[in-house]
Amino acid sequence: MASELEPEVQGLDRSLLECSAEETAGKWLQATDLTREVNQHLAHYVPKIYCRGPNPFPQKEDMLAHQVLLGPMEWYLCGEDPELGFSKLEQTNKPSHLCGRVFKVGEPTYSCRDCAVDPTCVLCMECFLGSIHRDHRYRMTTSGGGGFCDCGDTEAWKEGPYCQKHELNTSEIEEEEDPLVHLSEDVIARTYNIFAIMFRYAVEILTWEKESELPPDLEMVEKSDTYYCMLFNDEVHTYEQVIYTLQKAVNCTQKEAIGFATTVDRDGRRSVRYGDFQYCEQAKSVIVRNTSRQTKPLKVQVMHSSIVAHQNFGLKLLSWLGSIIGYSDGLRRILCQVGLQEGPNGENSSLVDRLMLSDSKLWKGARSVYHQLFMSSLLMDLKYKKLFAVRFAKNYQQLQRDFMEDDHERAVSVTALSVQFFTAPTLARMLITEENLMTIIIKTFMDHLRHRDAQGRFQFERYTALQAFKFRRVQSLILDLKYVLISKPTEWSDDLRQKFLEGFDAFLELLKCMQGMDPVTRQVGQHIEMEPEWEAAFTLQMKLTHVISMMQDWCALDEKVLIEAYKKCLAVLTQCHGGFTDGEQPVTLSICGHSVETIRYCVSKEKVSIHLPVSRLLAGLHVLVSKSEVAYKFPELLPLSELSPPMLIEHPLRCLVLCAQVHAGMWRRNGFSLVNQIYYYHNVKCRREMFDKDIVMLQTGVSMMDPNHFLMIMLSRFELHQIFSTPDYGKKISSETTHKDLVQQNNTLIEEMLYLIIMLVGERFSPGVGQVNATDEIKREIIHQLSIKPMAHSELVKSLPEDVSTCILRKENYGNPSLPTSLENKETGMESVIEAVAHFKKPGLTGRGMYELKPECAKEFNLYFYHFSRAEQSKAEEAQRKLKRQNKEDTALPPPVLPPFCPLFASLVNILQSDVMLLIMRTVLQWTVEHNGHVWSESMLQRVLHLIGMALQEEKQHLENVMEEHVVTFTFTQKISKPGEAPNNSPSILAMLETLQNAPYLEVHKDMIKWILKTFNAIKKIRESSSTSPVAETEGTIMEESSRDKDKAERKRKAEIARLRREKIMAQMSEMQRHFIDENKELFQQTLELDASISAVLDNSPMVSDMTRTALGPAQTPVPEQRQFVTCILCQEEQEVKVESRAMVLAAFVQRSTVLSKNRSKFIQDPEKYDPLFMHPDLSCGTHTGSCGHIMHAHCWQRYFDSVQAKEQRRQQRLRLHTSYDVENGEFLCPLCECLSNTVIPLLLPPRNIFNSRFLFSDQPNLTQWIRTISQQIKALQVLRKEDNTPNTALSKNLENVDELQLPEGFRPDFHPKNPYSESIKEMLTTFGTATYKVGLKVHPNEEDPRVPIMCWGSCAYTIQSIERILNDEDKPLFSPLPCRLDDCLRSLTRFAAAHWTVASLSVVQGHFCKLFASLVPGDNHGDLPCILDIDMFHLLVGLVLAFPALQCQDFSGISLGTGDLHIFHLVTMAHIIQILLTSCTEENGMDQENASGEEELAVLALYKTLHQYTGSALKEMHSGWHLLRNVRAGIMPFLRCSALFFHYLNGVPSPPEIQASGTSHFEHLCNYLSLPNNFICLFQENKEIMKLLIESWCHNIEVKRYLEGERDAISYPRESNKLIDLPEDYSSLINQASNFSCPKSGGDKSRAPTLCLVCGTLLCSQSYCCQTELEGEDVGACTAHTYSCGSGVGIFLRVRECQVLFLAGKTKGCFYSPPYLDDYGETDQGLRRGNPLHLCRERFKKIQKLWHQHSITEEIGHAQEANQTLVGIDWQHL
Repeated sequence: MASELEPEVQGLDRSLLECSAEETAGKWLQATDLTREVNQHLAHYVPKIYCRGPNPFPQKEDMLAHQVLLGPMEWYLCGEDPELGFSKLEQTNKPSHLCGRVFKVGEPTYSCRDCAVDPTCVLCMECFLGSIHRDHRYRMTTSGGGGFCDCGDTEAWKEGPYCQKHELNTSEIEEEEDPLVHLSEDVIARTYNIFAIMFRYAVEILTWEKESELPPDLEMVEKSDTYYCMLFNDEVHTYEQVIYTLQKAVNCTQKEAIGFATTVDRDGRRSVRYGDFQYCEQAKSVIVRNTSRQTKPLKVQVMHSSIVAHQNFGLKLLSWLGSIIGYSDGLRRILCQVGLQEGPNGENSSLVDRLMLSDSKLWKGARSVYHQLFMSSLLMDLKYKKLFAVRFAKNYQQLQRDFMEDDHERAVSVTALSVQFFTAPTLARMLITEENLMTIIIKTFMDHLRHRDAQGRFQFERYTALQAFKFRRVQSLILDLKYVLISKPTEWSDDLRQKFLEGFDAFLELLKCMQGMDPVTRQVGQHIEMEPEWEAAFTLQMKLTHVISMMQDWCALDEKVLIEAYKKCLAVLTQCHGGFTDGEQPVTLSICGHSVETIRYCVSKEKVSIHLPVSRLLAGLHVLVSKSEVAYKFPELLPLSELSPPMLIEHPLRCLVLCAQVHAGMWRRNGFSLVNQIYYYHNVKCRREMFDKDIVMLQTGVSMMDPNHFLMIMLSRFELHQIFSTPDYGKKISSETTHKDLVQQNNTLIEEMLYLIIMLVGERFSPGVGQVNATDEIKREIIHQLSIKPMAHSELVKSLPEDVSTCILRKENYGNPSLPTSLENKETGMESVIEAVAHFKKPGLTGRGMYELKPECAKEFNLYFYHFSRAEQSKAEEAQRKLKRQNKEDTALPPPVLPPFCPLFASLVNILQSDVMLLIMRTVLQWTVEHNGHVWSESMLQRVLHLIGMALQEEKQHLENVMEEHVVTFTFTQKISKPGEAPNNSPSILAMLETLQNAPYLEVHKDMIKWILKTFNAIKKIRESSSTSPVAETEGTIMEESSRDKDKAERKRKAEIARLRREKIMAQMSEMQRHFIDENKELFQQTLELDASISAVLDNSPMVSDMTRTALGPAQTPVPEQRQFVTCILCQEEQEVKVESRAMVLAAFVQRSTVLSKNRSKFIQDPEKYDPLFMHPDLSCGTHTGSCGHIMHAHCWQRYFDSVQAKEQRRQQRLRLHTSYDVENGEFLCPLCECLSNTVIPLLLPPRNIFNSRFLFSDQPNLTQWIRTISQQIKALQVLRKEDNTPNTALSKNLENVDELQLPEGFRPDFHPKNPYSESIKEMLTTFGTATYKVGLKVHPNEEDPRVPIMCWGSCAYTIQSIERILNDEDKPLFSPLPCRLDDCLRSLTRFAAAHWTVASLSVVQGHFCKLFASLVPGDNHGDLPCILDIDMFHLLVGLVLAFPALQCQDFSGISLGTGDLHIFHLVTMAHIIQILLTSCTEENGMDQENASGEEELAVLALYKTLHQYTGSALKEMHSGWHLLRNVRAGIMPFLRCSALFFHYLNGVPSPPEIQASGTSHFEHLCNYLSLPNNFICLFQENKEIMKLLIESWCHNIEVKRYLEGERDAISYPRESNKLIDLPEDYSSLINQASNFSCPKSGGDKSRAPTLCLVCGTLLCSQSYCCQTELEGEDVGACTAHTYSCGSGVGIFLRVRECQVLFLAGKTKGCFYSPPYLDDYGETDQGLRRGNPLHLCRERFKKIQKLWHQHSITEEIGHAQEANQTLVGIDWQHL
């Protein structure tokens, strides 16, 4: 296709390129009908430039469009060269003092908690850093895109509205001057013309709806038959559906389909086919057919290419207009005028209106372009912002209707602009008064909830996904209402009052529809069948909670408004209660001589609803009337006398009774929907406008009626009237054996009722109910939350109700209600209080900072605090009692002292001393005294005691604060001293309490009763101090005193008895122990020996003398044989580790690793052919082995693994879930600690002792002789090898050769040693070897492969190197006691590697030895060996030492293994020294030390000169021996440390105690241990001859020459340890960096989930289709792909937008880990929900780095996935 187009495109280019912008503009300037001219130009050229084929060429199209189409306009506008014209405009323009930067998705935004007028006011990062707010308490979030920076908007900030950059522009703002004065007349005229034509053209073409013809003035002469099949975005279909459909419809590859889908999702539309009409129509029908099955089909249009061309240019044009008006405020003003000018068709015909009203018909890309234009023009010009706001308000209903029908999210809808007007205080006021905005919003809202029941209440359909979706749209209206109410008016005009009250009326209408919705009736008999719908109603309630609170706040600001609102609300409530008594007959109740009329109503039989917003609003207003003292100033204006208390309390009381009955289990058959409703009713999100207000309403009612009457109505509603009005109920119950459930039920109801009374009297912490202020309220909440347990800041914030003004979303998050609601004011309120009541404790390495309650606040604790849930209440009680016990106080929890009520509620306290209340108390106490079974419960008694306590506290307060000559009417003490009435003459309450004080069954409440009696006496004292007769009182006190002494004595006696008993038991136990030891003496001896043998660190064991210890060579310190006993964790059987016994194994995990890598870009092309014999010093990828150290029998492990495999197969048939381990890869979890493992290491005795048992001669060869001998042996082997390979024909010749071949003395190449190991051990050697080979090379297992032994040695070397690095980084001494799992792992691994050759083919291992040896001692036929610079010497050492026995076993000349080890070690060490000297080109600095002429320094210099000579003087000259020596020592240290570890574990020689101390460098001690001379240059001098030859051969290698001439690099020593990247101190700089990061694949599009690799610092576009790549035949996300290139399968990432660390291993394993960033409260903020500033915590980052260094990432993931099953279900490979 493309090739056919090419010539056509080139042909076009000429006619287009010749079109001159200047000439065209000139033509236009002369034109009489400019519009026609311009339209003709566009009609001719636009289709020639845009949309010339199936694939767009955006760069070329833009270039041509600029030249041919936009160029002339710029010339016309400026009247000269635009370059000059625009720069002139810029110079005359005054820069704006508004910032107006529009946010990109994911950009950080900042709001100031101290200064922002409301939480939607935000700053961009640049303005924030230059403002005063950076030192305030700010919060940061990431933007959802759209919205802009409010810097410079004085209405948005209480102080510091300008940053430093924008402050400069404010100096000359005097009056609002007209920006047009800076432009000349003709520029204005021309601009006006061109803007009017272009803006109209763009609006016209974008809102054009015909698919195949253009507007008449744009029609072309000849029309081609080329069409596009255009696919549009919707929010219904998933990516997968679209991709699948496209592959079928336009048969493209999956990659292309993904590309199409991504573009459609991003831009809102994309052409998926180009061609003639028929061809496109066919694709359309397939797409529609395929997507219309479940939902509405995808929207597809077949559009003529010229229409698409014009639309594309239309968008380009709008962006161009946006950039042009940036040059001058004048141009901006003209564009605004053009946009808002009424068109010919009157109302709604301006261009802006037309765009807004067709918003829902436009595609996503077009919407965002014109929204951006509106933001940069209309919203930046304050005059036109107002006019635009008015247009927006006028069209509000229509816009919202369109939005409901549209399925795009709010962020791309024009309705989302509401936040820009409605939160600006002046605009919002203007819109309320002039456009009646409040009423419009509420009416629009009501229009969308059309379903009503017979009583006109809302009725919701089943809450399906679609319902929820629609309902979410409707809720955005509530958001707008919040925006309007967010800033409260400071002064009221009559207009504003009138319009607000109109809005209030509309709001009452809304609440009236909610009053009593979703009523429930109790199910009796059988369980409810269909759970009724309840979520919608509660969602509505939750969303409105803040609006209701804000309405009350507005009312509170103006007394007139408050009085009117109160009247209106009361009127509506009376309407709701209309017919209050019909159908419900009146009934008279009487108790203790009081009687009251009420209606017969039973909560458990009739309908009852939990939704009563009108009553609750009235309750709120009533409190405000009390708080603002309007009630006392203008009692005549308020209809207080009309209030009918029984009507007010009826519904709230029913609601509370419903809760009590649900708690008593009477509504069990109503299912979960009711339980959920009750839960939310009390929940912190809703209780403020639900439960709390119901309590206030009851308080209001009680304060206006006779408390006895109230209590009787309450008893009747609780259905308890019967019980308390019949005397002797208790006796009756216990005599009849009534239904136990029923009694239990009644008990719970009595408890709940008593609790309610406690709340009515005790909850006076709302300003207006009690004489308190708002901080007291918060303080009390915090005290009670912290008395449950210490809490982190975020937990505390969650448990407090959100402050009203706090729940508005930020401006830039507009339209996405799922984003974090901010908690500004609530937190501000909280901070000030929390310091007063709590201490802050900083967090450690894990966990978070905690607030703990100050001890002096404990006295304010109220056990019956009304916001406790039942669980919280019992926890708090437990915690407080525990505290009191610790402080040696008595454990009573008396009611706290309460603040006084406001006058309007003052009569409430009388409920405590009313007759009915005393009757209830007396009855409960009597039941308790009689103590018969079921009738009473402890919590009932506890509540009664609490009430008595409250009454006493109240009386005490009254007495203490009494004025002169006032009589205290509260006489509770007198009433409880009187005995009951005749006939039954029950004892007084006081008497009963004294009886109960010593009741044995009330141990718990003893302290409380004591406290009550004590308080009673104190009150009596106060009363009597004012009268005279101190006799009666003393008796009571004396009685109390004596009883207290008795108590003490009793306690003492009990404690003494308990102590004696304890001592006796202890004596018995120790006697039994001694006895046992005597009987089993020999057993104990064994255990002690065993312990000694297991602890292989034999530092202080007497078996090895304390002379200098040597780890290798003929002089190796002899180590006595030790027996080792181990226990299998599976069968618990104990066994000794022997050569011939069954194998014992350790669970192990082998993994590839790049932790030490100095070159991550290396990649093995073909693992099947790769030869791993030599490890390059860059350690680009090694094989690490770790173990958890748990031991099993090999056969037990085999059985266990088989069962795991079988289980896995069974499970796969049931459900396709990943587990945390992958059985197909041989993974399993250690049966004991569940650590991830994938193989086992056999446990062995030191292998060297087994091979080395041959007869030794005393004189051992020196290095030169030894090298000669070995070289001869190798030569002999090679000749023999050749013969094995030659065919038989040449046999005769060969025989002659054999004769010629002089076999070295004592060498018997035909000898094959016997394998000492048992079959079971051999099998395990093979198993582990194969596993290492398989994992290390990523190949299929093959135990015969010659590379298996190499991989085993490599893993041993690499693991030792990584342990040495960890010890070095942590500054620990080399042989510091390692954790035993590490110690066991290294020992087993080294011994295994040393024994593995016994199960490999001898000739293969010999071959490896020959090659390794030849790299140091060049032989004849090894040409292609790496040069000395490209060999990691430690890997070479391990390979040589472990392969040597394969050669030595055929040598009977008496050279010991030890000698070989020593010579190999010396040889490799010398090679390493040469390596260091060649690569250490450090500068000499003048600080030459004095002792520069020491022996060692001279020797090093001499050696360096030799090198200099051999390399042909390419090596730099050095004169400072001291310098060289220092470099060599530093460079060789890691090698020596690794070697020491290696030989220690290989030969079992304990480390010298000197190396175990930390601090010093241990160089000499290491040399002694490794039998190196301290002056290691001696090595070269002792073996001068041979070393000369060797050094010469090493230096002549071509690679060494290239390196010295600077043509290649080499690793220098010592190698630096790898660290994770450096992270910035402040998290917002990371967010900023990520918000500038574009997805590398989808042309400059912002990445949605930018993710930072912590190992190499690359930013990746994670979790998106655009960046998926194929890896081993599967599609994987960017992070997974990156782990393979950077961490050989393991990765550590930081997800920047979520602020969480991600660990990945392989394709199926991953977990989230807590990030190293903490806020000031010591908490992490995963998901950035709270938005507190975050700072790097170095300790936590070190911890992550340590996990990486220790290769524990995979293990960490395994444990996380085992602990949390949800992690297993995540598709990690798509991240």
